[in-house]
Amino acid sequence: MKIFTSAQIHELDRYTIEHEPIKSIDLMERAAKAITHAITEEWTTHTPVVVFAGPGNNGGDALAVARLLINEGYKVKTYLFNITNHLSDDCVLNRQRLLDGKHAKDLIEVTAKFDPPELTADMLVVDGLFGSGLNKPLAGGFASLVKYINQSPAKVVSIDVPSGLMSEDNTYNVRANIIHAYLTLTLHERKLSFLFGDAQQFIGKLKVLDIRLSPEYIQKTEAQYYVLEENDIRSRLLHREDFAHKGNMGNALIVAGSYGMSGAAVLATRACLRSGVGKVTTITPKKNYDIMQIAVPEAVLQMDHEETAFTEAVDTDGFDALGIGPGLGRQETTAIAMIAQIRRAQCPIVADADALNILASHRAWMQQLPKGIIMTPHPKELDRLTGSPANADYERLHRTCELAKSLQAYIILKGHNSTLCLPNGNVIFNPTGNSGMATAGSGDVLTGIITALLARGYHQQNACMVGMYLHGLAGDLAAKELGKESLIASDIIDHLSQAFQYLED
Repeated sequence: MKIFTSAQIHELDRYTIEHEPIKSIDLMERAAKAITHAITEEWTTHTPVVVFAGPGNNGGDALAVARLLINEGYKVKTYLFNITNHLSDDCVLNRQRLLDGKHAKDLIEVTAKFDPPELTADMLVVDGLFGSGLNKPLAGGFASLVKYINQSPAKVVSIDVPSGLMSEDNTYNVRANIIHAYLTLTLHERKLSFLFGDAQQFIGKLKVLDIRLSPEYIQKTEAQYYVLEENDIRSRLLHREDFAHKGNMGNALIVAGSYGMSGAAVLATRACLRSGVGKVTTITPKKNYDIMQIAVPEAVLQMDHEETAFTEAVDTDGFDALGIGPGLGRQETTAIAMIAQIRRAQCPIVADADALNILASHRAWMQQLPKGIIMTPHPKELDRLTGSPANADYERLHRTCELAKSLQAYIILKGHNSTLCLPNGNVIFNPTGNSGMATAGSGDVLTGIITALLARGYHQQNACMVGMYLHGLAGDLAAKELGKESLIASDIIDHLSQAFQYLED
């Protein structure tokens, strides 16, 4: 599913108006009816409603919603802010429609001084001040109004976007001047900023309302941002032939673990085996031998000559994929062996965890990385790779995209909506997964899954897409059975078989 920018959404509205064809005021009415229906589903006519409408089309939506709620029997008080004496054309038309109704006296147009109404816990506030077109932080009177609304006990429904929140980049926004919505009723699709963790406090519950915008424009218009859908994954799955044998199901190499971190090697190896690969060889220090033999008897073990750390790269002839990094440690001998292993690899590579931390502390080595490498950092690891902490999620995503383009790498930025940044600059968000997966070892599992898929013959992009979707789906199935609080990384592995079965049905 494509995620359009605010500029593209504006163009989509315009295209729909021209090609449906439909008048802009009628498209606004269509949106208002969808918003009103969503409100009436959750609140009865016993709930007093206060509507705050801005001067643009978001305000026009709000005025239309006020009129429709009045027609449904709600008691509505509406405030239209016309500070500069300039309203959008459709806002003017909806103001007149409201004035023509029997409750015209309940519309107050604010042009200068504003005496805010008392907002109580039993009230509903409809926020229609500013929508997706906002491109700078709120200030002055509007900032004060937002703070007043946020400090009240009333529940807030925001139309399209919580006022003050920008649709894409909120890196330098003033967060005190953004509405904290209880419910956001967004039109057509989620906005890009809605996919970031640092925007969730403003959005509240989210409902996406279909207002039947032009499918022709949606189909033909290129987007930079996408959200994975189930059918995207089903169509990319490689199916096992009836006469398959382990020799043609892929041979994966996992380089993981150090003394005291054998669990990382166990998890990555088990996840790799559970993801359909024919054979897995794990390189790990000698002191991990007994643990690995007992925990993962299906794996082939190749011991580093050192007792406690990975110190010597090996040939990758005969291997179809390499996963390297979980639990490796960061000592200098390991660092030298790690970059040597990547240089020697003749197969696709997944680099995770300490492999990334080593690269962050030896930044010149990043120029030696092969094109097409897959990197799976969490936010802090990404910040180390780019050299400084990001100020916001959008800025971190932008840096990830730039790094993916400069290295010609596939980078999965892990999180609630794990994000795949492609070498061409496009971005794919993953919708599966849950907060129960915020647990040690979850990333090691992802490394194992993607390494297995590469060894099975998936292209890097497909391995990343299928891998992160499966990882999140297995986590969702585990959370459904066990609850989020009790979920551990091994539970994700244990539910991989169910995730595969679900997608193969």
